Amino acid sequence: MKFPDVLIAALLKANSLVFFTGAGISAESGISTFRGKGGIWNKMKPEELANFDAFMKKPDLVWEWYQYRRKIINETGPNPAHTAIAEFEKYYSDVSVVTQNVDNLHNRAGSKNVFELHGNIEKNYCVDCETHYSSPEITFSEKVPKCEKCGGLIRPDIVWFGEMLPQDVFINGDKAAARCDICFIIGTSAVVYPAAHIPITARDKGAYLVEINIEESNISDKVNCFLKGKAGVILPALLNEIMNKIKPQ
Repeated sequence: MKFPDVLIAALLKANSLVFFTGAGISAESGISTFRGKGGIWNKMKPEELANFDAFMKKPDLVWEWYQYRRKIINETGPNPAHTAIAEFEKYYSDVSVVTQNVDNLHNRAGSKNVFELHGNIEKNYCVDCETHYSSPEITFSEKVPKCEKCGGLIRPDIVWFGEMLPQDVFINGDKAAARCDICFIIGTSAVVYPAAHIPITARDKGAYLVEINIEESNISDKVNCFLKGKAGVILPALLNEIMNKIKPQ
């Protein structure tokens, strides 16, 4: 695979990288959609389930939906794109992942500095006392679990419709974008705000923007380099291109 000389030159000079990722990178792991081919979930819109009011009215139904989502995620794993992003840490002193995905695949791939803008499906907390529970700590069933401390309902630690992004996560992700030399935009059209501010911050601070996507998106005309194709093919090839030219950290 032949990459533009200007991109390779930028990578050879760079110290700080940000990977801004969306649903497209997870699609390559086989989780592009959380809806099955049949059954109850095809009859319901995500916004009918992924909101606090729905959870309080029908907690068991919402919990069952998230159990369905967890099952899909747990049956798959990081793909070569996730793995390559983690490998870039061996060659650059400052690598951050800012993701809109909740599937935990970047962490499972070994990335150390991950900012999850929309939460993590493996994490949960009590709606009353805010005690946090990781998925292995909870006995899963079709019914929503109750908090051991106060008896409150336990919900997924995910940003639902109508909720704000976790401000500390967003601020730190934005800071990473502000200091990066290169910002990769992978598998996202970067149109959902406030998450879409991340590549804009990088651009405004002078970063070199690279989009990797299977088709052009709304941000394609704003980037310095557009690479068409699957991230799981492009990122390992790009990593291989610079491996022999940059000493490991």
